Amino acid sequence: MSQVIGSPQQVSVLGATGSIGSSTLDVIRQHPERYQVFALTAHSRIQALKDLCLEHRPRFAVVADAAQAQRLQADFRTADVPTVVLSGAQGLCEVAAHPDVDAVMAAIVGAAGLESAMAAVTAGKKILLANKEALVMSGALFMRAVHEHGAQLLPIDSEHNAIFQCLPCNYAQGLAPIGVRRILLTASGGPFRNSTYQELERVTPAQACAHPNWSMGQKISVDSATMMNKGLELIEACWLFAARPEQVEVVIHPQSVIHSLVDYVDGSVLAQLGNPDMRTPIAHAMAWPERIASGVAPLDLCALARMDFIAPDLQRFACLRLAIEAAQAGGSAPIVLNAANEIAVAAFLQERIAFTQIPQLIEEVLSAHQANSVQSLGEVMAVDEQARSAANQWLSRQSKHIGLNQ
Repeated sequence: MSQVIGSPQQVSVLGATGSIGSSTLDVIRQHPERYQVFALTAHSRIQALKDLCLEHRPRFAVVADAAQAQRLQADFRTADVPTVVLSGAQGLCEVAAHPDVDAVMAAIVGAAGLESAMAAVTAGKKILLANKEALVMSGALFMRAVHEHGAQLLPIDSEHNAIFQCLPCNYAQGLAPIGVRRILLTASGGPFRNSTYQELERVTPAQACAHPNWSMGQKISVDSATMMNKGLELIEACWLFAARPEQVEVVIHPQSVIHSLVDYVDGSVLAQLGNPDMRTPIAHAMAWPERIASGVAPLDLCALARMDFIAPDLQRFACLRLAIEAAQAGGSAPIVLNAANEIAVAAFLQERIAFTQIPQLIEEVLSAHQANSVQSLGEVMAVDEQARSAANQWLSRQSKHIGLNQ
């Protein structure tokens, strides 16, 4: 390990109480000479945030609303913790763009993480992007801002981080890497890769959230089960690596050991392998271009013994098909895809719709939308709001239909 010179990097962890945030803090704990927590944020898990602030004593904490902030600030005064508590979107943007921040872990799930991620970019920060929706929703705007403001964008999703590691060392984000033929995104296939459609109709939220390989939050676990997660990653990969949708292929790899591959025109295929643990891509991105220990156990290839690869079934996993179609349509289509999916997943988790109705809702909303170009973040959020409204209307119609048939 190279010697660290100067003071530790100041890191804001957006979404500190989620799985990515927890893994990030674990890496930071292992390297106190390199990293210091500047800010921690959480939406609803206030007690967990409080405990983390008591441990790390960051300069700032951010919660959802002012009332929560006041209560937490009072607790900190009692405990003699120096942390200042902020609230809402403004607070998130403040700790993402603060002049004293060196790196921002953008790990807020869904569209809620877009504004703060963009704030980090426009402030020219080193941004560790775990929020794939930011690029799905505003890819062209986001990448343009990265280049205009001199931000350093490093992917955290295990698949995109793997691709990043397999690209040429002189690769510049936003410019298509020379000599690359295909990008191969691997997918575990989730818990239902061998299920029939009839079995999928009876899937419960608990079953959908029980991922066989990864420990993740509810929303991303459901996305993995529908394979929408892989569809969103395909769109994200196009923006990160200047690839066309037809250059990005999805391959089911149940062992989740090969995290993605890059196929070159000379026939070489480079792959990044490792145990399924998010601390690996987090440590890689935090220290890049150096390498630091992540706490992840070495990969035992002999114990693994075999690796399987299967083509995805786009009929059984319609969400992946819809994402590919949205990527090909471009413009506002991915915004609509993401918004409708967020509403559908929330409804499924609330047991308002069946698992197989998730793609039905998304397809209905996408079919009614005419894709067009978006020129500003305001336009992105307007399309997002319209798509959510259309998705909620679909849910209302379904509820009335069920009521009439009972």
